Amino acid sequence: MILQEKIKRRISKRKKSIKHKLASSDRPRLCVYKSNTGIYVQIIDDSKGHTLVSASNIDKEVRKLITPEMKKTEVSKIVGKAVAERALAQNIDKVVFDRNGNIYVGRIKVLAEAVREAGLRC
Repeated sequence: MILQEKIKRRISKRKKSIKHKLASSDRPRLCVYKSNTGIYVQIIDDSKGHTLVSASNIDKEVRKLITPEMKKTEVSKIVGKAVAERALAQNIDKVVFDRNGNIYVGRIKVLAEAVREAGLRC
């Protein structure tokens, strides 16, 4: 139990540090949430407090592209491309990448690279 509390404190400290760095930005924020089973991405306008674009592995359009034998990193790549396409359709081409306390490896890194490959600058 003590180990879980230490991990939670470490994650919240990382989140606070990241949010502090991104607070002064005038660009929308690409926020990533990662769970054991899925990955969720939103592009948020912090000045208005609105979600502009979102994508996840449970969206109908994205679910059609996912097969059961795909790995989680492959699913992250598909979600990254989907959110970038939706953002470019709404004339959003620059965002600030908010990894939400997650370390920049694995699914987070693959998602960020897929977003960049699809044409978003972050």
